[in-house]
Amino acid sequence: MGTTFTVKFLTSLPAASESSRRRILQKPSHIEPLNGPLSRSLSPSEGERVSVGRGAFVKEVESEINRLLEKINRQMSTYLPDSELSQFNACGHTNWFPVSREVVEVFENALALSEASQGAFDITVGPLVNLWGFGPEKRAWQVPEADRIAQLLRHVGYNKVFAQTRPPRIRKTAPEVYCDLSAIAKGHGVDRVAQYLEAIRVQDYLVQIGGEVRAKGKNPEGQTWNVGIQDPRDASRICRRVQLQNQALSTSGDYVQSFEQNGRKYSHTIDPRTGRPVTHALASVSVVHDSSAMADAWATALNVLGSEAGFALAAKKGLPVLMVLRTPDGYVEKMTPDFLELIAEAP
Repeated sequence: MGTTFTVKFLTSLPAASESSRRRILQKPSHIEPLNGPLSRSLSPSEGERVSVGRGAFVKEVESEINRLLEKINRQMSTYLPDSELSQFNACGHTNWFPVSREVVEVFENALALSEASQGAFDITVGPLVNLWGFGPEKRAWQVPEADRIAQLLRHVGYNKVFAQTRPPRIRKTAPEVYCDLSAIAKGHGVDRVAQYLEAIRVQDYLVQIGGEVRAKGKNPEGQTWNVGIQDPRDASRICRRVQLQNQALSTSGDYVQSFEQNGRKYSHTIDPRTGRPVTHALASVSVVHDSSAMADAWATALNVLGSEAGFALAAKKGLPVLMVLRTPDGYVEKMTPDFLELIAEAP
């Protein structure tokens, strides 16, 4: 039987150190043999860890994965001023801007998802994310002035950016347009690590970066990967488990980052159509997809749309989706038929 890999990383969070804030994806802090059943982190606060199967090429794998993550950060991080994306955001013109083919790929996927979600997913929402204190700029968490929100909204809209593959380049319609790929880049990172593992003929693996997970083949016990979804009511608990067979899982929720002002809670999820945090009763959304990048983006889009419009669109698209809603009587689960087929066991 071949080597089985589980690869886990920590994403950069607002409370992290200045050095870690500069990355979309974190490097693993150490590597160790996997001797038993999968032990899945429920929370990024548990630390960075990579677990891999026994094998003489473990160090080589670790080195290559680190190189991949550094490359993605140099391409897509808004925390690094010299990344491709940061340079594009800072450029004061509307000419075509040369970038790597990977950046174009992510832009094209993002724009396709924006179209499919009718603007609920939008990579140009970055200035509003920053304004509300959830972006790379250091701001206090407070409700902005309505006039400032309206001013920034004039430069938000997925129809304000374009991508071209030959040659790989991107363009914006106004110098003020600013793009943030954080809602799709972590998933892209998972896909890139998975592609590397498959390129070296690893058939059994699980890759996890923050809330993004992708699995293929069997776990160390020879079974289909059984992945837990964090319960938004209690971070130490799992609300559902799903079986992933060459699939990816992403969860988006308002329990990760938020602030309160005058007794009202404000989520880190900004609706690009209004410029304000979402206000519906949706606590979390989990999406299963063949692509981790698309699972990542769909989770954000559905979280913006809410339990009614979001669920209807997920059902129409045939997406396996689990929603957890807050109601006066407590938390309620809502899932599409495709998701129901993936449930491994009762929580």
